[in-house]
Amino acid sequence: MTAETKTATETAQTTGSCCSPSGSCHDGATEAATDSITTVYAVTGMTCSHCEGAVSDEISALQGVTSVKAEAATGRVTVVSEAPLKESDVRAAVDEAGYELTGQA
Repeated sequence: MTAETKTATETAQTTGSCCSPSGSCHDGATEAATDSITTVYAVTGMTCSHCEGAVSDEISALQGVTSVKAEAATGRVTVVSEAPLKESDVRAAVDEAGYELTGQA
């Protein structure tokens, strides 16, 4: 077989692509960095984008939080964090914003 006719598997083995026989396309450090926890909470009292921003800002300040999306229309707040959060910490942040956390949605 010439170099021009290498199979995809042979190419993957020599280049280390995602198709490699090891079944992994990332090293351990990259995979650990992408691990996250997504939790959806129910919050009452939000009626507008200002409310969403206030809740998002307070929750975003919690250690380990990487993303917050508050939706006034549904009363749901989706929080992505590096590790599980204490509900009491999330509740305190929502209280600080002037709203009420009723629990996980």
